[in-house]
Amino acid sequence: MNTGEGQPVRILRIIARMNVGGPAWQVSVLTRGLDRDRFQSQLIAGDVSEGEADFIELRDPDLPVVKVPVLGRSVRFGDDLRALIAIRRAMRDYRPVIVHTHTAKAGLLGRIAATTCRIPIRVHTFHGHVLHGYFNRWVTLVIRVVEGLLARRTTALVAIGERVRDELIEAGIGQPDQYVVIPPGVALEALPDRLSARGVLGLPLNQPVILFVGRLTAIKRPDRLIEAMALVLEQQSDAVLAIAGEGDLLEETRRLAEPLGPSIRLLGWQKDLTGLYAAADCMVLTSDNEGMPVTLIEGAMAGVPSVTTDVGSAREVVLDGVTGLVVESDATAIAEGLVRLLDDDLRNRMGAAARERAEAEFGTKRFISNHETLYESLLSANQPSDAICPRW
Repeated sequence: MNTGEGQPVRILRIIARMNVGGPAWQVSVLTRGLDRDRFQSQLIAGDVSEGEADFIELRDPDLPVVKVPVLGRSVRFGDDLRALIAIRRAMRDYRPVIVHTHTAKAGLLGRIAATTCRIPIRVHTFHGHVLHGYFNRWVTLVIRVVEGLLARRTTALVAIGERVRDELIEAGIGQPDQYVVIPPGVALEALPDRLSARGVLGLPLNQPVILFVGRLTAIKRPDRLIEAMALVLEQQSDAVLAIAGEGDLLEETRRLAEPLGPSIRLLGWQKDLTGLYAAADCMVLTSDNEGMPVTLIEGAMAGVPSVTTDVGSAREVVLDGVTGLVVESDATAIAEGLVRLLDDDLRNRMGAAARERAEAEFGTKRFISNHETLYESLLSANQPSDAICPRW
């Protein structure tokens, strides 16, 4: 598409919903952060689901976004068809050169719309994948086939980690030369002092605090988290687990946590991330599947080391034995790792290493620059001309 001499390239970015999490944060950074002399961005998003925290409301209330409410997470044929029509209408009006989709639902509808609108450059980011731990094998097979077909209509595929990329290629989704790995970019504001942060959150001032940040859903395994904490308390009776998040397993998590009394604090979603990380001694992730956990990157930026299960690209965030501990996906291994990290010397050493590496590898400037380089390379290789988006 010819944007005119000196005119910025129009990019239409699409995500199914802006619930609190890594994809929403990265979409926000890209929507705001690209060089405006070279790129012009428009964001389309659906509504968050009931029980989910709204990233825009909590973290970025001034983010410009075009809402397509029926684009949300749920799969409903009528709503999805209306969302597809709305996305095509937006493409016809905005006339983007590049369509960049994020998350599976937006990737499906956005790439169908971009193909039928003859948008010349189509990019999709895999912030993880749903090939393990989400669905039964038949549904997973259908997803693999659909994603494989969509990949053939995609100019470039972005994976947030090397392991995520490798697992997608192994599943037959895309060709190796289609992929570029761009890890998330994270920025944190200045941290408050620890005692103040704990006071605001209602956490004990002089006891070790373990922090979990995330949705309370099946794939995150809050049951495993509570089981691990019970084992920690057998060796470190004054430890406290702070859970910052909500989700469809909130009440089940509350029930499981009840026997442990004040050793577990359910904080809900917190707008002030810096206060959470300032209050924590270490972090924990207990998931069965992940992309590249942004919460662990944020914690590392704050100098907080982590214990994580060996899922997705978590090992690319946490260097085992250097910036934290990578353990097996069982409660006993997680508990043993947490007890180790509650040792002051080890925790301080790993926390300092985590901060140094996170600042070097996961900053927002690098993240934005990587995407600008990708877009420029695709523009050079494809030399797009004006697209035509026929009406339906």
